[in-house]
Amino acid sequence: MKRPATEPNVLAIVTAREQSLSLRIDEQLHGEAREYLRAGLQGSANSQRAFATDVRQYADWCEQNGYEPTPLSAVALVEYVTFLGRTRSFFTVQRHLASLAKLHRQHGLPSPTTDEQFKVFMKGFKLKKTVRQKQAPDFSVKQLRQAIDSIPPTPTGLRNRAILLLGFTGAFRRSELASLDVTNILIDEAGLVIRLDRSKTNQFGEVEEKAVAYASEPEYCPIGALQQWIAVIDREQGPLFVRIRKGERVTQERLSDEWVNVLVQQHLGESFTAHSLRASFVTVAKANGADDLEVMNQTKHRTTVMIQRYDRRRNIRKHNASGKLGL
Repeated sequence: MKRPATEPNVLAIVTAREQSLSLRIDEQLHGEAREYLRAGLQGSANSQRAFATDVRQYADWCEQNGYEPTPLSAVALVEYVTFLGRTRSFFTVQRHLASLAKLHRQHGLPSPTTDEQFKVFMKGFKLKKTVRQKQAPDFSVKQLRQAIDSIPPTPTGLRNRAILLLGFTGAFRRSELASLDVTNILIDEAGLVIRLDRSKTNQFGEVEEKAVAYASEPEYCPIGALQQWIAVIDREQGPLFVRIRKGERVTQERLSDEWVNVLVQQHLGESFTAHSLRASFVTVAKANGADDLEVMNQTKHRTTVMIQRYDRRRNIRKHNASGKLGL
């Protein structure tokens, strides 16, 4: 269907070169519909940033090598993937390819990633490249306790203590921790409930909650740590975790997810990352007898396959079924 050229109040929403949807609407609906279309094309904030970074690097490579960014031939894409493969993992290259496919879709062009010869190339690329993702290491409960014990009771210390304990017991992603608001928190005698507006697996704002129980030892209780931090910021709305400037001056500026990663490394060691909070939750919970459903209810994973990937119990002597054969 061709786009109408003469009628002023017609919006053509093009999803592909071959198809379009035309709607006769007033000016207010026209603007709203465009916003929905833009949101659908762009995705979440994190997806937008990754897409922009990937496209910028791709455009630079095209300029340096004399190619037009769109449409890109399968032969040129083979060269680009080979270039990326020198310094990037197979999974990172896959993300770049997804961004390029999205770029071509936005221009109503067929993506070279669907070319049959390119698919054969990618099969060989995958075979040659190591495909095992570098996983964030897990820490033990003892290591976490040692880290908590070393944190001073300053505003920065109280904030970091709350982030570590909440991040671990709630199996949070760093982006989720950074995006929390005070209004997302509900504490009562039964424990803590955190309401997530959005997450990596909840892009559409569906109701999603996590529950955290009181710990038996007050010094390691995530709820107590969170209450102490909330008393420091002393407000009922706005960002939960904020930046703290020199002289322990607490601001109202939201803490970035990059800083969540930094403080994990500061207190637990450089080999760990913010993702270690989730990996350690899964590993410790499974080792203590939690079933997959209980773990998934906290991590919000959709499948047990992901739980198995997060479980870091790889000690072949400690976690081995040969000693349970009854011989």
